[in-house]
Amino acid sequence: MKHTKIVATISDLRCDQEFLKTLHESGMNVVRMNTAHMTPDSAKPLIDNVRAVSDKIAILVDTKGPEIRTMGIEEPIELAEGDMVEVSGILREKSEAGRPFFSVSYDKMHVEIPVGKQILIDDGETAMTVVEKGADFVLCRVENKGKIKNRKSVNTPGFTVQLPSISAKDEAFIKFSAELGVDFIAHSFVRNAADVLAVQKILDEYNSPIKIIAKIENLDGVENIDEILDHAYGVMVARGDLGIEIPAQKIPGIQRHLIKKCVERKKPVIVATQMLHTMIDNPRPTRAEVSDVANAIFSRADAIMLSGETAYGNYPIEAVRVMNSIANEVEHSKDKRNDITVPLVENEVAAFLAEAAINASNELPTKAIVTNTKTGRTARYLAAFRGTKPVYAQCYEAHVARILSLSYGVYADVIEPKKDKFKMVRSCLKALTGNGTLQGDDQIVYVGGSFGIGGGSTFLEVSTVEKLTKKEEN
Repeated sequence: MKHTKIVATISDLRCDQEFLKTLHESGMNVVRMNTAHMTPDSAKPLIDNVRAVSDKIAILVDTKGPEIRTMGIEEPIELAEGDMVEVSGILREKSEAGRPFFSVSYDKMHVEIPVGKQILIDDGETAMTVVEKGADFVLCRVENKGKIKNRKSVNTPGFTVQLPSISAKDEAFIKFSAELGVDFIAHSFVRNAADVLAVQKILDEYNSPIKIIAKIENLDGVENIDEILDHAYGVMVARGDLGIEIPAQKIPGIQRHLIKKCVERKKPVIVATQMLHTMIDNPRPTRAEVSDVANAIFSRADAIMLSGETAYGNYPIEAVRVMNSIANEVEHSKDKRNDITVPLVENEVAAFLAEAAINASNELPTKAIVTNTKTGRTARYLAAFRGTKPVYAQCYEAHVARILSLSYGVYADVIEPKKDKFKMVRSCLKALTGNGTLQGDDQIVYVGGSFGIGGGSTFLEVSTVEKLTKKEEN
């Protein structure tokens, strides 16, 4: 069994149950829905089909977040290096000076952006530098030949625009997600803690247990990662826009930095964007892509993500299988000397027990770690220490089991809660032997609690399944 989880982006145009079932059997753990290309009405059949295939597949809804796009362009504007072009947040037809002109969807762009800053169009395809400010526009020098089209992305690296974190469409999708009980909201372009709290406020209005994944896509998000992690459940390293905002050569180092921060805080981290991009059109990845996936796993990511490869590519199932096989191979060759030190917070008993359980499972001839958990915290802590054995988490709610689909090495099931620890241990072990996951003579590490459901983890035992079961029966 692979420990690294796979997130696959699924389109509402290709989401039949047979397709989803095959992807799940091939290694997919989480379905991502990109709301930039969906409406709530088109998203609902996808959600229904995922739930029909398996209640173990988590659903992640990806919001658009604060973004700027070109607008008011009827025909593409051809620009050469050195051309001067006017850019404004006000929609108008032409430049009074007769220069090339286009508008953007942020009405204060020409007011706020300072001279000397860059404006990048269409994922950085065309770059221009602000050289002068007018009354209702900024004059920019084109740095490379390009073509400006309507509704293309606009980035301002090194400059933060004061856009609201949540658009009207985002708010509608967050409410829709709360009503249908999805598992994660991945919020785009998170800049600080306030952006996370804005999403949490809406979820709280619906009393929703949905967890927030902060997508780090700009320099603000990187610099404010500590305060973001104070409030987010986890992080997605969204390397697409991050690579536009920040020089490409810096991305590998930032990726490792963000992974380290998340592991230290015991929070799941996803590495995303173009991991097997050539498999959109080809049945096999490049060696560089295989190395990219492997590097994310070597760096201790919890999950790796496919985007266009599964959303609209020609080889979606093959892409999941390739990613699954890379994970299986790389996990067996990881050097534990590269493991990230996970700090123990004062009086955090669950973290202490988690570290002890991982050490025991690594050093002793054990088959697995077993734990029962109400909120998923103990299982998530076990994941943070990146052990070599699978963690079987027995949960009391399907949602809790699904959110553990983003945690390294954790495989969760739902069982009926029991009143005391003896019945709980017996129930967990009987569930795992009953489905063939464990055998009676398998030696395991068990992490449990002595004070009932919600009382937290308080003890650790190392023994065979049979002995533990008999002990609890007696």
